[in-house]
Amino acid sequence: MFLPATRKEMKKSGWRRLDVILVTGDAYIDSPFIGVAVIGKFLADAGFRVGIIAQPDIHSATDITRLGEPKLFWGITGGSIDSMVANRTASGRRRKRDDYTPGGKNTKRPDRAVLVYANLIRRYFKQTVPLVLGGIEASLRRIAHYDYWTDSIRKSILIDAKADFLLYGMAEYSTLALAGCLQKKASPENLPGLCYLARDVPESALLLPSFYEVGDKKNKKKFSRMFMDFYLNNDPITAKMLAQQQDNRFLIQNPPWPAPSTAELDQIHGLDFEREVHPLDSAQGEVRAMETIRFALTTHRGCYGECNFCAIAVHQGRTVSCRSRESLIAEAKELTRHPKFKGTISDLGGPTANMYGFECEKKLTKGTCATKRCLFPSICPRMPIDHGPQITLLREIRKIKGIRKVVVASGIRYDMILADRKNGLRYLEEIVRHHISGQLKIAPEHCVDSVLACMGKPGTKDLLRFRELFFTLTAKAGLKQFLTYYIIAAHPGCRLRDMRELKKFALRNLKLLPRQVQIFTPTPSTFSTLMYWTGRDPFTSRTCFVERNFQGREQQKEMLSIKKTAAKGHRTKNNPSGKHT
Repeated sequence: MFLPATRKEMKKSGWRRLDVILVTGDAYIDSPFIGVAVIGKFLADAGFRVGIIAQPDIHSATDITRLGEPKLFWGITGGSIDSMVANRTASGRRRKRDDYTPGGKNTKRPDRAVLVYANLIRRYFKQTVPLVLGGIEASLRRIAHYDYWTDSIRKSILIDAKADFLLYGMAEYSTLALAGCLQKKASPENLPGLCYLARDVPESALLLPSFYEVGDKKNKKKFSRMFMDFYLNNDPITAKMLAQQQDNRFLIQNPPWPAPSTAELDQIHGLDFEREVHPLDSAQGEVRAMETIRFALTTHRGCYGECNFCAIAVHQGRTVSCRSRESLIAEAKELTRHPKFKGTISDLGGPTANMYGFECEKKLTKGTCATKRCLFPSICPRMPIDHGPQITLLREIRKIKGIRKVVVASGIRYDMILADRKNGLRYLEEIVRHHISGQLKIAPEHCVDSVLACMGKPGTKDLLRFRELFFTLTAKAGLKQFLTYYIIAAHPGCRLRDMRELKKFALRNLKLLPRQVQIFTPTPSTFSTLMYWTGRDPFTSRTCFVERNFQGREQQKEMLSIKKTAAKGHRTKNNPSGKHT
């Protein structure tokens, strides 16, 4: 059942007052893919009374007061997507659509939603219970950070929102622990995964340069040093407590909550979700995100790919935690009983689909490496890549009565497939034959080595080898299937001439011009954003070109736009029509 979103639903549950009220920038979608629904259901399963206010009207008291005031805390999130990214293109233009809003029109999620909702609560509940920030928007802004939209360094969102606590990461267990502390009237300040403000620095804390030091445009080296310390203290096993002075107080970041075990992930995904939009929101129109997530399954959490432009490593962690086959099979069977299920599981995967079922033993016991990465610049020999567990999982779910198709729609790392000499080819053949819905998504992002190095992505050798294997297996299976290539334009280190080289490479080697091209958007807490702000590669200390002009950034993207002259003469065996895909 849904958590209460109205007074009527509270009364139906026999609740006069809620313990926790969660406020979100999305419509209320009761799904294991929606963070606020997961947190709410997890707390409710533990016995707390939880309600949800979705996309409240920010100009009146109507929505924010409809459930009253909670006993323990308000939980505030901008939603599944950072509100600035949801609302603005890389060039600053207002987006017209929002897939998490009923009817699809982008009219309900305010810019900087976390700040707006915090102010909204304070406006109508003067001396209220603690305000607790969470979700991707707050998590990535927990320390002093570069803000692309104002081209400046901003303070922690905890200070800007005048909130009491911030829980970073996925936060199910840390939120439950916080609720327990507040219920017992005990201090939560020792909880892992928590940020709070203090007058003094704890003895065990690593002191970062202050906000005033890192905000100085003339001394970006201090910001770079701060970010490196911040990034290297995100592993639950090795992280130190961090402290940073902001105004007359110190932001304190406790080490992360431990990565979830298989049993803990199974518990989370075993909760009862409706996989529907709450009637209050569905009455206002369709929510397009449901098309993607209603019948999808999450196999694991975390990513050790660590692409420099991606925030998953900072938010979900660099350690991959996997669910059990039993849990996934049980959830797949549950999907077949949904009245709208028509036989297709739209995705079986995670942040990277083929990271399921294995992890580095050293990382699990001693923490992530401080001086090297798992996959870049080459795959670490200690990473036991094995696609065998996922092959077994795919075959077992495929056999479930009522399931006609299981799609692997999440992106895959083709370099990992090639590195797995035992099961990599078997895995690729398996998904080519049974688990692609016309096209497979891969993300080479670029072809120029210097740009790829800034991105933390592998070179083109593996891409071309994988492409050849894919089309060979596709032809062998007698199928018509394609590869979809994701590309980033205007990433730090990328010039217009590099995009021109990419265009030549694509026509010559890929036999098409990729259509999935996005302009790099600097988002907080990524290495690529650090490069954008400082103009330096933090790993080499060398300067790198940064395209900051909107027109120049758009021009890089347009370099790959499809033109009639480019389409001629590129019919191939794998692309007989010559059409671009």
